[in-house]
Amino acid sequence: MEVLTPGLVGERTLIVEERHTASHLGSGGVAVYATPMMILAMEEAAVNAVDHLLGPGMVTVGYHLDVKHLAATPQGMRVTAKAKLIRIDGKMLHFIVEATDEVDRIGEGTHIRAIIDVEKFRARMQAKTAH
Repeated sequence: MEVLTPGLVGERTLIVEERHTASHLGSGGVAVYATPMMILAMEEAAVNAVDHLLGPGMVTVGYHLDVKHLAATPQGMRVTAKAKLIRIDGKMLHFIVEATDEVDRIGEGTHIRAIIDVEKFRARMQAKTAH
């Protein structure tokens, strides 16, 4: 059985479609891979690295991101995001993240995810909604 340890790696691969572009999302005026979509892929890579190892009713949620978008990627090109767990600090999981297309390294940075209990989280959200 695998446990949470530094060195775990997750990936997320996709082909850039129109729905992934900055012009489609409104995050820019050109039809290239959008920064918010790159960040999403990095987060998905981190989830893929660790969430399957958590106990029942436990998941991770995004807490902090510090990412640079280094190069543009056109539609039709494959993008791969990777996240490597580098440190565990209690319930906080620290990752190094990167994204590449078929030619360039297009993004890099760090990401922190927090381990949460889903039922406790839902109860807090219900209380907040009732407020």
